[in-house]
Amino acid sequence: MERYITDLIKKSVQDVTGLEFKLFMDFLRSLSIFGDTAPRESFQELIEIIQAQADLDAQFDVSDIDHIERWTSCIYMALPIFTRGASSSKFLNYFAKQIVPVFDKIPEEKKLDLLKTVAASSPYAVAQDSRQLLPSVVQLLKKYMPGKKVDDINHNYVECLLYTFHHLAHKTPNTTNSLCGYKIVTGQPSDRLGEDFSEHYKDFIERLTGTEDTVRAASKRLTQGMADFNKAISSAKTEEEKTKIKADQQKSTMTMRSYNNILAMSQPLHGKSPLFIGDKKITLSWMEQPKKPAASTAGGKRTQPASNGNAPLNKKGRGDG
Repeated sequence: MERYITDLIKKSVQDVTGLEFKLFMDFLRSLSIFGDTAPRESFQELIEIIQAQADLDAQFDVSDIDHIERWTSCIYMALPIFTRGASSSKFLNYFAKQIVPVFDKIPEEKKLDLLKTVAASSPYAVAQDSRQLLPSVVQLLKKYMPGKKVDDINHNYVECLLYTFHHLAHKTPNTTNSLCGYKIVTGQPSDRLGEDFSEHYKDFIERLTGTEDTVRAASKRLTQGMADFNKAISSAKTEEEKTKIKADQQKSTMTMRSYNNILAMSQPLHGKSPLFIGDKKITLSWMEQPKKPAASTAGGKRTQPASNGNAPLNKKGRGDG
């Protein structure tokens, strides 16, 4: 019966709104044939349904806002399925081949959503996909990381890209030799150790240093400003004023998390044989932060940190107004 229902839904989702599609996918994931003990092939079937909704066979059109939003919401919807072993290849290859070449032309308010979903997907990329996507990520990093200290950077973009870079490079480290001038030895011809990429290394390190200097200065200014929030809340005369101040305080807290993440991810990249972070050591600033263990008491147990989670992106899908 579940197989029959699934086949009916696969036919029905060819022309539905974004909300309807999400409801259908939530229902499918509740079926036992897609449950925790289901084989990997079952999760791949779910991914293929989402891929069809995202129009991954269509040419990317930067003027088609509906397609941009649908692609973003679909890859976000696919994230928990990637964790079950389903392939993210088609989404990541589409990003590299179709989206990155026209990234400058994408509306600013949509760029960050794209980068967030790719960053969240990067831990699940296989080595082959990582190798293909890394040049595009390095290209974007060089665009948004200044070669010298500046007043400010788009810290959200840089955080996403550095996170993606680390997770992809962790899968295929020697690919960074020709991209960033590193000297990582794996014993494979793809190490390309006999070639001179020293200019790439010099440029990449200069950009890392310029980014770090900019972020440290911005972090210092932000820290000084954050000290005034509690005083401002106490002196606020209306609830509306308090609400606005608290919202600004929360925004500043997330910005500080982003700054801290950038510094934590850039510093291990300075050596000729850098350390690539491929675990959950870094929690992206907009994601649910792991809870700190409660202080232990005599005879009691320490509570465990919460697992990393993804905050909903609140995206529109096909047909949403």
